[in-house]
Amino acid sequence: MAKSVTAEEETRTRARTRRAILEAAVRVFGDNPKAPLSEVAETAGVARSTLQRYFPERADLTCALGDYADELIREATERARTTEGTALEAFSRLAAEYFALQRVVMLAFGNEDHTEPPSEEECGPADLAVFDLVERGHEEGTIDPRITPLWAQQLLWAGLYAGWSYVAVARVPAYEALNMCLLSLVKAVSREQSG
Repeated sequence: MAKSVTAEEETRTRARTRRAILEAAVRVFGDNPKAPLSEVAETAGVARSTLQRYFPERADLTCALGDYADELIREATERARTTEGTALEAFSRLAAEYFALQRVVMLAFGNEDHTEPPSEEECGPADLAVFDLVERGHEEGTIDPRITPLWAQQLLWAGLYAGWSYVAVARVPAYEALNMCLLSLVKAVSREQSG
């Protein structure tokens, strides 16, 4: 007797398949942004027709990478436990969590124009967590009050980019670049280091 699939099981299966396709796209496009979609499907372990059911056009998949990056950033922010410990400790944990997101962040946001500050509507939960963390650091005295929340956020992403680049430029292991990144970021925002 065949077991019937519940709507909830089908939804979970679709979510797993979608995520597998997005993870494959990050790996494939991270190595070759012009790679064919058939390579993404093969890496995801799905048929090309399955990939096209989820993402009919290449642009659909590329656009979905932005949402996927936002999702991974939210998950990393939660893992960083930004409300626990001192704000400086939380800032360091957050940077460490974000460091692992290099490929997806660069694919999703690497070509965006960052000359305009984000509007309140554009600020997601991860942005607000950084802002709250910095304000908490001001109150508890661990983060220099001259460092605004927006500046700390910009500094965080710039430091991460520098760390990611350092791996390739200096040909060092990622953990070494992460250590340099964390050391630099913490010194940059710390009240103790700022004179």
